[in-house]
Amino acid sequence: MASLADSSYIHLVIIALLVVIIYSSTLGVPFQWDEADFLVKNPFIRDIHYFTSPSDAEGLKTPYGFVYSFLVLRYVGFLTFALNYGIHGFSVAGYHIVNIALHIANSVLLYVLVLFTFRTPSFAEGSSAKRSSRSIALFSSVLFAVHPLQTMAVTYIFQRFVPLATCFFLLSLTTYIASRLSAHRLQKLSLYAVSFVSAVLAMKTKEIAFTLPVVITLYEFLFFKDTLKRRALFIVPLLLTMTIIPLTILYLTHAANRGTDPLPGYLSPVYSRGEYLLTEFRVIITYVRLLFMPVHQNIDYDYPVSKSFFDPRAFFSFVFLAALFFLGAYLAKGKRAKTEGAPPSPEGRLVGFGILWFFITLSVESSIVPLTRLIDEYRVYLPSVGVSIAMVTAVFMASGRIRSPKARKIVPASILLVAGALAVAAYQRNEVWGDDVRLWNDTAKKSPMKDTVHNNLGWAYQSHGMFEKAIEEYLIAIRLKPDHAETHNNLGFVYQTLGMVDKAMAEYLITINLKPNLAEPHNNLGFAYQTMGRVDKAMEQYLIAAKLNPHIAEPHFSLGSLYYQMGQLEKARKETVAALEINPDYQPAQQLLNRIMGNR
Repeated sequence: MASLADSSYIHLVIIALLVVIIYSSTLGVPFQWDEADFLVKNPFIRDIHYFTSPSDAEGLKTPYGFVYSFLVLRYVGFLTFALNYGIHGFSVAGYHIVNIALHIANSVLLYVLVLFTFRTPSFAEGSSAKRSSRSIALFSSVLFAVHPLQTMAVTYIFQRFVPLATCFFLLSLTTYIASRLSAHRLQKLSLYAVSFVSAVLAMKTKEIAFTLPVVITLYEFLFFKDTLKRRALFIVPLLLTMTIIPLTILYLTHAANRGTDPLPGYLSPVYSRGEYLLTEFRVIITYVRLLFMPVHQNIDYDYPVSKSFFDPRAFFSFVFLAALFFLGAYLAKGKRAKTEGAPPSPEGRLVGFGILWFFITLSVESSIVPLTRLIDEYRVYLPSVGVSIAMVTAVFMASGRIRSPKARKIVPASILLVAGALAVAAYQRNEVWGDDVRLWNDTAKKSPMKDTVHNNLGWAYQSHGMFEKAIEEYLIAIRLKPDHAETHNNLGFVYQTLGMVDKAMAEYLITINLKPNLAEPHNNLGFAYQTMGRVDKAMEQYLIAAKLNPHIAEPHFSLGSLYYQMGQLEKARKETVAALEINPDYQPAQQLLNRIMGNR
């Protein structure tokens, strides 16, 4: 019977069990944050035909402008959400199971990646760490699997794009390596085909996959030996997949200029390229700190913008990152052993590769292309693969210089102790995710001056019927940012729920003045008019809302309700049916239709 240290099967079971234990409490975590718009109210998710005819989705959006262009960019990711919905609707457990399974798959692929690397020609030259290859693979995978920084990518359902893209990324790389290692022509071609298809799927899942061919090229030159011509045969087809994302964005930009459909909000810059890049130097330092000391995690950081390179925080962050990058490049190049003629240290090269992996895979979201958000923890999910490999390999390299066998045993024990602490921290972080009030209270303590945080905490209180607390948070948000239209709308809804119709109408009118093209406040204002018995005004607002966004159910339901109140049952039926066609899960519309049919 194989010992624990030699059994890959036992290792894989351990990895899977650790993930299951840490994330077992997340199966009931409700849709959080913006998932109500991005998933629940997203017409793509509820109708699979948009994936066979994507052009039919042009113009579709949620109340806050979630558009067709996002479907085109992240087709594969949205397809998995649509399949989830087709199987079990919006029961959250199924969505979490898929995310957890992806995290297990990525942890396993990381394990395989490290094992395959120790079989490459680079390690055939001799490596003091080769005898520890399974242990390095196991601990690298475990640290990645249990790290609390992964919770946002795994537990936050909508960020499935990250673990899914990472899965295709790692699958493409590992099958590429397997293809290069294979001696059988058919097997080599089959594995390479899987690598190529996985690269394409990654590109259509999330834009972080743009760096995949760069990582594969780096890996090829670090760990394989061949002529430049033969290398090109393997690398060039994968490099061509890099055109998928920029060509898609170019097409969408052209469509946006024609007025067909706007670009996703995250591609609309809020910061200048210079400001974004300078701030990202500090953001990456925060990521490094979180990887080594994951405390004070936050889902919505209040991060100040750097405007000058000579801002001490930006400057010294740049110096540190430059030093770390050049260390990675130096190690990847291969430090020669002291013995004359000895080959470069392959394990040192692996450490360098892990460091460069971190920088390369982070470059899409932390470089000169400004995104609307400066920092998000899920962005470190893919880069952390390289950090795990580099850190564990470096520790085993250092332990190889320890002469005492007893002292060397301390190394794996220490890694296990660290992994255990990280696992506990990850489980506790998932507990915070389990309740929206707790999640946003935690965030408000860490980002007390951010208006969106107080708005979201107010929404959480509102969802639980804690209206006085909701009003308090909405007023804080408005004090921090008086022109935050969504907060005024939310506050108006709470006032209306409490019977303060005049105050509610005032907030809706402020919202409409700030964002006249937003459908929801018009619908809410119509409901306020209907409550006051002003049917004509209510009708006017409902029709405006339906015209502004014909792809949401609420205005049609409101019209149906108004027609039902007026005794016009056939019109009420048509509008209610229209609401259910848009959103079959909209229970108020189904209940209204039952009443209408019962009165006919």
